[in-house]
Amino acid sequence: MDATPPDQTALLARADGPVTRARLGDDLTALGLGEGDTVMFHTRMSAIGYVAGGPPALIGALCDVVGERGTLMVTCGWNDAPPYGFTDWPRPWQDAVRAGHPAYDPMVSEADHDNGRLPEALRRWPGAVRSRHPDVSFAALGAAATELTADHPWDDPHGPGSPLARLVALGGRVLMLGAPLETLTLLHHAEALADAPGKRFVEYEQPILEDGQRVWRRFRDIDSSDGAFDYSSVTPGGQDPFETIVRDMLAAGIGRRGRVGAADSHLFEAGEVLDFGLAWIQEKLGGAR
Repeated sequence: MDATPPDQTALLARADGPVTRARLGDDLTALGLGEGDTVMFHTRMSAIGYVAGGPPALIGALCDVVGERGTLMVTCGWNDAPPYGFTDWPRPWQDAVRAGHPAYDPMVSEADHDNGRLPEALRRWPGAVRSRHPDVSFAALGAAATELTADHPWDDPHGPGSPLARLVALGGRVLMLGAPLETLTLLHHAEALADAPGKRFVEYEQPILEDGQRVWRRFRDIDSSDGAFDYSSVTPGGQDPFETIVRDMLAAGIGRRGRVGAADSHLFEAGEVLDFGLAWIQEKLGGAR
């Protein structure tokens, strides 16, 4: 009788056996990742197959490949952030949240669970650092970690001076390990920079720590949840706009494609992603040429 749980059996079959740290390293190298790279990565673990050791094995493999001169970065967010719309709640509810909601703490606050297991694993990794912005935090590990995450702008946190902008400035890369194409977060940086009509913004309040004291601060950003623009007229069949942009980018010959474990994976140059995304948004939505 097979004692392996059904879900693990499926994962083993998908990747033709367990995916070890060594195999991950070989596959990542074959995809084009190399020593000294600064790379932001997005992962869907189930697509890779049965990873022996789980997230720590994958992070270890990435560290093996990029080496001591390299850097890893992930988008974290804050899982327990107060919702944007709490200011519309009944006054007693608002008062209770303002009085009792813990402040965002880069060292303690959990990464958004919607981003998968890897961001939380990386932000807990010894030596990792995390940016100060509560809603749009990033975590990084390696030689350029502090440079990527320091002084994350409070407002326009996807724009100039953000970890995304610094990733591009450092000649960084973006790695999609079986992750859905619409999760390519760097395209929010293109939205933040794009000169196109109808850009949508959100303003919200969240508690942070200043000199060890909890204070509430108001923030302003592009609407990265419901969309910085209305893309409905330029995306086929209601397809996610970021998926449409990435598919067009791949069709234009940008990026490398390969297998990591069983996962269909992609490796992009961050600068090329930004340039393509910015041009696509401005062309399709009638922005500046």
